[in-house]
Amino acid sequence: MNLLISSLTMGFILAFLALGVFLSFRIFSFPDITAEGSFTLGAAVTAALLSRAGWPVWPATIMGGLAGMLAGTLTGVLHTRFRINPLLSGILVTTGLYSVNLHIMGSSNIPLTGVVTLAQHAERLARTVLGDAVEFNLLGWTVAPRDAGFLIGMMLLTMVVSVALSVFFQTHRGTVLRATGENPQMVRALGSNVDLNLILGLALSNGLIALSGSLLAQSQGFADVQMGIGMVVWGMASVIIGEGLVGSSRVNLLIVGAIMGSVLFRLMIAIALRWGLPATDLKLITALFVFAALVGPTWLRRWTATSPTPDRKD
Repeated sequence: MNLLISSLTMGFILAFLALGVFLSFRIFSFPDITAEGSFTLGAAVTAALLSRAGWPVWPATIMGGLAGMLAGTLTGVLHTRFRINPLLSGILVTTGLYSVNLHIMGSSNIPLTGVVTLAQHAERLARTVLGDAVEFNLLGWTVAPRDAGFLIGMMLLTMVVSVALSVFFQTHRGTVLRATGENPQMVRALGSNVDLNLILGLALSNGLIALSGSLLAQSQGFADVQMGIGMVVWGMASVIIGEGLVGSSRVNLLIVGAIMGSVLFRLMIAIALRWGLPATDLKLITALFVFAALVGPTWLRRWTATSPTPDRKD
């Protein structure tokens, strides 16, 4: 049960990563590699503020997200103002952020031992509701209050952010941002600043990704300079799986699909590890799942189209 709880919690934490990747890759059609740097940046800023500056939990978490927004803004400026290729813009920012993150952290790793994080807040809230029991029974399984409280907290936070995104994309500004990714020529003809819209979109995308990194650091109890490696692949896999689950092009459903894809993808990884696959093969397992998510729908459509239709008897 602990494996299931931790996998679900990780899936909801990385749902913010999936939402950020969804915005950049799907809404704006921008291959943004900044995610790998901004994910670590959010974790580094939050961990440094919590462990060294003594900041409260929520302001430190918000600052981690704002730092990611700055990284996304820089990528957008490099592309729009200096006309650098989108992929190369993200690579440049991510490369620079590696050194920035080291400067912020002061070392390659910041432990959060003895520091009050969101995980501790969730545990206190759970103990307030459940009492001082070290463990409690849930459907026949033994669960620690900290794990249950943090899972519920991440579910609620994911719900709030997803609803806020859905509402935002129904507003005038949100509609303009969506149109910028689909038809920038039309948006430019209507008098809107396409470059500014793209910068705002990348800032929002990387803010969500950095928030995911901040939450993951608080969940694991440390921030590491290498923790962002491979996160773009993880986010894309979640988005692709989510699109297959919802089977719709409506942005509200795609947002829900990205969250569902993140949770399901994490559960698949957990099941693979539970079957005895070594943790050293985690990246290989991830790559195989992404490959299956990419080619699976195409193969399924081809198989469905070529399979013979049974004769119908009158």
